[in-house]
Amino acid sequence: MPPRSRSGEASGALKSDSASPGREQPRQRVIEAAIDLLTREGRDAVTTRAVADAAGLQPPAIYRLFGDKDGLLDAVAEHGFATFLAGKHVNPDPPDPIEDLRAGWDVAVEFGLANPALYTLMYADPTRTTSGAFKAGMEVLMGRIRRLAAGGWLRVDEELAAQIIHATARGAVLTWLSLREDRRDPALFTTLRESMVTAVTNQRPAVREAGAAGAARALRAALPEEATLSPAEQHLLTEWLDRLTADG
Repeated sequence: MPPRSRSGEASGALKSDSASPGREQPRQRVIEAAIDLLTREGRDAVTTRAVADAAGLQPPAIYRLFGDKDGLLDAVAEHGFATFLAGKHVNPDPPDPIEDLRAGWDVAVEFGLANPALYTLMYADPTRTTSGAFKAGMEVLMGRIRRLAAGGWLRVDEELAAQIIHATARGAVLTWLSLREDRRDPALFTTLRESMVTAVTNQRPAVREAGAAGAARALRAALPEEATLSPAEQHLLTEWLDRLTADG
């Protein structure tokens, strides 16, 4: 089976936002109409005329609100990122940081499986990763990674860990969606998730086992909360720690 929902985090299906006054109300209607067409009939069905008809507007309204079809698709993708972010439950002090990492990975996969057409649109264009909601979601992930580093669990650099976690979740979903149903094996998810955990974390938070690089990563993660060092001292210490983690 695909990863099960944990702590009510998975979105399942997209929910409509409450209508806001003025310009946002027709804008939201258009986005929801586009998502409905995308979900039921695929990306080719999302034309400006079809979306305008479904939203009860004239086609010129689409151009006034979004500029062009690409602008509309960008808005739909941004809505998807925002919906996923709103459905996340973040524990700032999880009892088990590695299990928290697994849970977050599962939630990302579950969202993609529940919203396949939207998820594919969200990640079809690399430039969409510059959206505000996407960046906010990555900050949630970086928070998980920093907690792992501070506890001595992180095995690799924080940035590399984020790339591995994000790539394995996105790759798992897009690979699953690309396969015929008779070729889909749920072991794909658990195998990729556990491979990700093995790649980015230590089995035990033992600084001795991880060596100087592990100690440096743990200290590096705690630096933003350190108030006794001057900015210049923090900068110099960061350079030293980065060198140690690179050597490790």
